[in-house]
Amino acid sequence: MRGRPLVSIVGSGRVGTACALFLMMRSLCDIRLIDVVQGLPQGEALDISHAASILGIDLEIEGSNDLGDVKGSDIVIVTAGFARKPGMTREELAIENGKIVREICERVRESAPDSIVIVVTNPVDIMTSVALKVLKFPRERVIGFSGILDSGRYRFLIAKRLGVSVRSVEAYVVGQHGERMVPLVSSSRVCAQPLARTLSRDEIDKIRERVVKAGEEIIKLKGWSASHAVGAGVSELVEDILRDKRRLENVSAMLQGEYGVRDVVAEVLAIVGRDGIVKIVEIDMDEEERRAFVEAVNWIREITSKVLSSLNIV
Repeated sequence: MRGRPLVSIVGSGRVGTACALFLMMRSLCDIRLIDVVQGLPQGEALDISHAASILGIDLEIEGSNDLGDVKGSDIVIVTAGFARKPGMTREELAIENGKIVREICERVRESAPDSIVIVVTNPVDIMTSVALKVLKFPRERVIGFSGILDSGRYRFLIAKRLGVSVRSVEAYVVGQHGERMVPLVSSSRVCAQPLARTLSRDEIDKIRERVVKAGEEIIKLKGWSASHAVGAGVSELVEDILRDKRRLENVSAMLQGEYGVRDVVAEVLAIVGRDGIVKIVEIDMDEEERRAFVEAVNWIREITSKVLSSLNIV
């Protein structure tokens, strides 16, 4: 009988492999990599197993080409999907990746009905809605990975500009995981001081712009999207769940009245613990931030509706 929790990762590309590597390094769980490409998950699992041996970490890490092998998983991480191609709209990407996420979630619902699902596939706010519709799990057990990455970038840029540790920066992002994200300035603190006291408005605006374009910057520089930061952030979410940390995290979650919004997934703050999302925390926003948040939510709702309709998901 398995003594450790089991986390399955569907998708063994750069992001899925980074998730597996960071989970291994935290010694959190046994890991199962699943992918349609023959040999890929098995090879990555073997490579990571060798790394674990070097580090003196005893875990079971295995690969599979069968989606049914999510069976018995405590957590399923969905990273499979296409990258956005030149000229492709977010709506087109959402439809194509929605087909993949739908198929994965149908198998998860059948084989791992008690699992918590972390959706990483982009556009993540919309894919989380697809997952919720297909899985029919309560919203607490379907979490979109988004804001941990966005707020991490935000804190990094603030800390670098001011020459302080990122641990001294408290800053978050809400709205959409994408161009319509809203880095919160009014509630940001550096060394317990409001961000607006430490940086000029022009400096803050430049940081906001870099946060929004950080993913694009990485793709331009190295030729593909971020993976290491995603793996680090996903491993933190998994730790929150498996060790019941009840930490405040930035995630994409289904809103049911919070911020006056219902039936749409957006990037927000939430307490995450053993049962998934314990509570969505409503953070104060100034008038400008609130307006931008509403615009982001309205955009997500519109595109989600089109995608669900195209996929015949009700």
